[in-house]
Amino acid sequence: MTLYGVGLGPGEADLLTVRGREVLERADVVYSPGRLSRSVATEHVPDSRIGDLDFPMTRDEDELRAAWREAAAEIAPRAREGTAAFVTLGDPNVYSTFGHLRRTLSAFHPDVDVEVVPGVSAVTAFTTALGVEVAAGSSLALREAARGAAPTGPDRMVLFKVTDVPATHEKLEAAGYDVVYGRRLYMEQGETVVTDEPDELADRDYYTLAYAERRDLDSELPATAAFESEGRVTDGPKVTSSEHSDAAGTDVERQEIAESEACGDVALGSGVAVDGLGSALRRRRSR
Repeated sequence: MTLYGVGLGPGEADLLTVRGREVLERADVVYSPGRLSRSVATEHVPDSRIGDLDFPMTRDEDELRAAWREAAAEIAPRAREGTAAFVTLGDPNVYSTFGHLRRTLSAFHPDVDVEVVPGVSAVTAFTTALGVEVAAGSSLALREAARGAAPTGPDRMVLFKVTDVPATHEKLEAAGYDVVYGRRLYMEQGETVVTDEPDELADRDYYTLAYAERRDLDSELPATAAFESEGRVTDGPKVTSSEHSDAAGTDVERQEIAESEACGDVALGSGVAVDGLGSALRRRRSR
């Protein structure tokens, strides 16, 4: 039969696609690589059909390869006998654990058929949460910004794993970028925060992304931009400030980060027009 890699979307149970839900409902077993993906999956299938997989909390590549071989050895017989699913947050082919499993199955269990059911990922959904419109003809680069990193170069970037917002922000601002951040976007676990103030995100959280655009970028506006009044900014989701904790976060947060980094997973969960972020941020600050 078949193993399905199913993208759960960013974290809210009702953002799972119709096809994804149908696959989970008919699967004999649904494998989950971590707590967050499991919590979403159990909104659609009973606990009795969830198969949990254990991964070492390490970055040692030999240990991780061994863990993926064990996972593949467990999953392959179930996929041969019936229908199995492996769930990930976001989309299975975008910054996801599923690529590790697919490569391992291909190498050691090539007879297992694999299909992918796409899910909503932050590559697209961040635009809604952050109020960003990626207009036709715009270029957009994806970069990782863990541990205070601040990639530069492209005019517009989506940054994932922004675990040290103040450090990243300082470098990006000095390099001439306007930046807006989103934390735990479209996730039911934890507080959602959308802000352009780095101090509001001083505590570390793996599930933080940013949209950065070069300041005063000269972009060609779409024809219908003329319809918008000069002072109008489309409101996004309610912006809240998170209470600051110690830099390491709570025990639960530390465990979530450890699970995600061990698996290589990223919750690609969610999001001023790409042709106007800087002006919109300036309008927001002036209110």
